[in-house]
Parts: sequence; structure tokens; C-alpha cells
Amino acid sequence: MARLVLTVVGDDRAGLVQSLADTVSEHGGNWETSELAELSGAFAGIVLVSVPDARLDDLRDALQGLDGLLRITVHEGATDAAPHADRQLTFSVLGNDRPGIVRDVTGILSRHGLTIDHFSSETREAPMAGGVLFETDVVARVPEGTDVAAVVVDLERLAGEIQVDLSVVE
Repeated sequence: MARLVLTVVGDDRAGLVQSLADTVSEHGGNWETSELAELSGAFAGIVLVSVPDARLDDLRDALQGLDGLLRITVHEGATDAAPHADRQLTFSVLGNDRPGIVRDVTGILSRHGLTIDHFSSETREAPMAGGVLFETDVVARVPEGTDVAAVVVDLERLAGEIQVDLSVVE
């Protein structure tokens, strides 16, 4: 069984997910995991599918046939889908939006050798105070031998500097 990671982008409209799901299904594929969203009038996402090896080329061709509706890039997924044994650090950041928050947070993770397993963020209007809030939820993989306490100290220092709330889940 082959695994494919599909990145999809198109103008948002009804039926996009259905068209993609039909194409995957028609070629014996299984839709495993996805993250999909409307962003400023565009529909964007990432989807993990598995497909029998014998149907792989047909599925690739069919996905390209959706061009005009969705632009799809196909990436080969790892065939060894065993879960990672490394520990995870889960945290969230919430505060007034400003340029550079994502750069600063991910810079700390990178310096400590952590990799991101899941990252979601959004901005929204602050209901009582006015202005715009930024919120992100992060799950990062911690390699063996990494001092998690040092990572948390660096994140807490950053939170104090840019005046945001940091919540770490132990």
C-alpha cells in the first residue's frame, strides 16, 4: 500500500472536498488524515491517503485531472507509519497579535532540536478589549536527551518579552 501526502489549494466553493474524496475513493484509496481550511477566500489543506500500489499511477493521473478545481501536489509518504517514540511538548500561546510571533516561537523549538508534529494558529478580534488576538496550539516532538525544562524556560522568557500567555501541558 502506498501512502501519499496531498497538498491542495483552490478557490473556495462548495463540493471541493467531495470531488477530492470521490477521486481518492474511485481509485481504491483510503482518506486517512487531513487538515483543511478556508483562508481568505482560498481553500487549502493537506491530506494523507493510502492507495493500493497497483492503482497509484491511476490515482496520480486522476488527481491532476482536478486541476482547475484544485491544484494538487502529490508527495510520497513514508511507508513505515509507526508512531514516534520521542516525547512530546504541547503548549499554546495567546496574546495580542504582532508580527514575528510564529518566527520567535518556532526559532526556540528549532534551536533546541524539536520538530513540529502539529501547529495551528489563528487571529481573531478581541471581544472586550478591541484589537486582534493571536492564538496558536503546538505539539512538538522532543528528541531523546533534550532538556525540556530549558525549552520551557526559553518559551516563558519569550512570552514575558512579547506579553503573551503561555500554557504548557505536561
